[in-house]
Amino acid sequence: MASYDLIADLPLRIESCAFEGLEFTLGQFERLTTVIKLRGGGQEGIGEDVVYDPVDHIGQQSHGPPEGLSGSFTFAEFSARLEEIDLFPAGAPVRGEVSIDYRRWAFESAALDLALRQAGTNLATALGREPRPLNFVSSLRLAGLETGDRSTIAPVAERLAVYPTLRFKLDPVNDWDDELIAALVATGAVDSLDLKGFYKDTPVDVTTDPELYAELIEAFPDAWLEDPDVTDATRPLLDPVHERVTWDAPIHSIADIEAMPWSPPRTVNIKPSRFGPISRLFAAYDYCESRGIGAYGGGQTELGPGRGQIQYLASIFHPDTPNDTAPRGYNDPAQATRPGLPSSPLEPRIDALGFRWAE
Repeated sequence: MASYDLIADLPLRIESCAFEGLEFTLGQFERLTTVIKLRGGGQEGIGEDVVYDPVDHIGQQSHGPPEGLSGSFTFAEFSARLEEIDLFPAGAPVRGEVSIDYRRWAFESAALDLALRQAGTNLATALGREPRPLNFVSSLRLAGLETGDRSTIAPVAERLAVYPTLRFKLDPVNDWDDELIAALVATGAVDSLDLKGFYKDTPVDVTTDPELYAELIEAFPDAWLEDPDVTDATRPLLDPVHERVTWDAPIHSIADIEAMPWSPPRTVNIKPSRFGPISRLFAAYDYCESRGIGAYGGGQTELGPGRGQIQYLASIFHPDTPNDTAPRGYNDPAQATRPGLPSSPLEPRIDALGFRWAE
């Protein structure tokens, strides 16, 4: 039975909606998210809006909930209702369709949490899946986005000094030299390299350098190569190692998975918020599982319950892969270099009710 079919008919009663703004500042990077709280039948369901532009969060929180959320539905009926509701009543989103998917994910996450709580069950039980210890990696860029500092081994070395078994997903940039690459290889701790080939005109852009690609491919023979820029110059380098190529930024649906070079890919990053409707997300999980395509999870610098929800999904669908779902503390350099954070694998911490990972 399709995973979505197992939750589609859950009864859902929504009486009200409220928002809670969250904020985190690191240097010049200001991250805002919004916790969405749907209430009904004496229960509250929560989700997290991970739209990236602060103005979209400020507008939502100032305007208040959109019209049309209240009523009695099945979960699938509520999802269909969202197709007819303007989730950006304060103004069109800065980034267009991708932000619409992010916000859709937030409302559906909250609705699913609420429906499960009203039914007296939780997501793992509803899907008949056993939560398992969650393998995770820490995602890092070694250059200072705000300061312009050159890349250095220090962020990796500082974390390994405290958490010697920690694994990493790193963002190579154009200043990586032979010395830095050799030092990273020596750690033996690099699982993935995010080449950012699909990012254009953003703060995280990386100029495609075939020479750097060649060096990385040789230096890290066991690392995943995420989102390479496939060009006439890089394709000959990637063809022999295409089984190590994986995709993240362009993956929003099954059709996107099928459209990737070297199809079918050996594995893909199924980042829940990119998929928008939960029906689309669960269809992708089922598709990959039925075809033997590996999957791992990814986050969007969640500041609240959204982080736990992506950890929850990874623990029941793909717990053993290099999930970019580290606990929130690993995103804060001050916390990530002090003892006290959970180590990988992360023991399942699902709530008895709903769609929540216990804090």
